[in-house]
Amino acid sequence: MKFLAITLIVTDGRKPARERLREVVDNAVLAEELGFDGFGVGERHERPFISSSPPVVLSHIAARTSIIRLFTAVTTLSLLDPVRAFEDYSTLDNLSGGRLELIVGKGNGAAQAKLFHVTAEDQWDRNREGYELFTRLWREDKVTWSGRFRPSLEDAEAWPRPLQPRIRIWHGSATSKASVELAALHGDPLFSANVTNPVEPYAELVAYYRERLAFHGHDASTALVGAGSAGTYVAERSQDATDVYRPIFNKRLELFKRVGVEPVFHTLEDAIERSSILVGSPQQIIDKVHRYHARLGHEVMHVQADADGLTDKQHRGSLELFQAEVAPVLRREIPSRPFPSLAVPS
Repeated sequence: MKFLAITLIVTDGRKPARERLREVVDNAVLAEELGFDGFGVGERHERPFISSSPPVVLSHIAARTSIIRLFTAVTTLSLLDPVRAFEDYSTLDNLSGGRLELIVGKGNGAAQAKLFHVTAEDQWDRNREGYELFTRLWREDKVTWSGRFRPSLEDAEAWPRPLQPRIRIWHGSATSKASVELAALHGDPLFSANVTNPVEPYAELVAYYRERLAFHGHDASTALVGAGSAGTYVAERSQDATDVYRPIFNKRLELFKRVGVEPVFHTLEDAIERSSILVGSPQQIIDKVHRYHARLGHEVMHVQADADGLTDKQHRGSLELFQAEVAPVLRREIPSRPFPSLAVPS
């Protein structure tokens, strides 16, 4: 199994944006130091997120790191001009030495849809069209194309050309079959959000993905699946882990109440039992990941990159323990295919 540290760059407003963004970059450097396989930055365009520009943040991370894979989580192609997105990410691919992978999706949130004039009726069509043009621009030196949501192209060139002639694109999926269908149609890997609910609805979507892969003529036995997790804190003793994480979890419940969201899990114990949250001793975490793997068959998973209410010492200690006692066991017991090689020597 391979492990990504991912952030959506949530902010409570108490830290200046400059400080919070520098914290993200420092966490990416720490993730590489500790041996994580990848670091991902989400894309959201509304409060409480300041992750509106992943290519800028990832470019800074690229300059501070040398081997860790760089992911978007997700690139919201339903909102973006695919030509401009190609230019940004092709530039980043060159700057990073070919370490880039994309997780794409339509994105979430009414505010960001309003900001970009995207509607519930056209968001999936925009996502599909953006994906198809983006991938053509990546593969082809000159593109002739027409669609619904941007001006047509005639023998168009987009520069700079990427370092990786082919880039692996994952499709981020939360609850909709539309993203699953697009991934299966093109034989691309799927990354299940696996955060809000128990495992069952995510397992159903992954099973549907494999069915549709076969329908579209791909070998479903080679399906590549990633999955998220809802929070991370690892301690030598499970009771210590729950004692430290309980105030963080309760604060999350209070936030849900303030914004009118009904939580799926009302207690930390329930979340540890039925959600993807990784809170407990190393063996507890290992056992939970195995249970989820039995349902999802995933080879890649993400953990929380941010301190998320932990002190810096607790955050680093948790990630160190994860890499020392959890990751080696799961790497050994759950085989995973290698990530693409770097396009050029580091």
